[in-house]
Amino acid sequence: MIFETKRLQVRKLQIADLKSFYELESNPNVLKYATGEPKNLKESEEDLLQLIKRYDNPDNDFWIYTIERKKDNVFVGTVALIKDEEGNDEIGYRFIEQFWGNGYATEICEGLIDYCKSIGMEKIIGCVVDVNVASAKILKRFNFEEIEKFVSEDIGLPETKYELIL
Repeated sequence: MIFETKRLQVRKLQIADLKSFYELESNPNVLKYATGEPKNLKESEEDLLQLIKRYDNPDNDFWIYTIERKKDNVFVGTVALIKDEEGNDEIGYRFIEQFWGNGYATEICEGLIDYCKSIGMEKIIGCVVDVNVASAKILKRFNFEEIEKFVSEDIGLPETKYELIL
């Protein structure tokens, strides 16, 4: 396990996660404000295998983990901790649509901040598409500050970059 919150736990992805990972990666509503197009099962499996393989790379700077409920070990989404193009530590998370509205994003964001502090990070960033008001509210709730506005090259939408000094 990587870290846990009151209701959730974060662990490495496993091939057994394929069905749920595919449900996440194939849903256009989940990907609406994210990089990438919905994937078919084969593409999801290839991505999952590549993400799992990254865990063994000592130079890996692209960590994607499973978020699951503690009470029943159900896969509810993924959390990301990656280096952006400028070398900043960027956080992100996605949830399967049926788990939206349960407060999981707020809970995982708080846990991720604590985890980043515990491993010695000094600052983290998060980029949010401007129309994704709910995600922006979460970052602001945890005192992330707006540092830049831009139009995303990959999805072509206005975004705001937020920063939190840990």
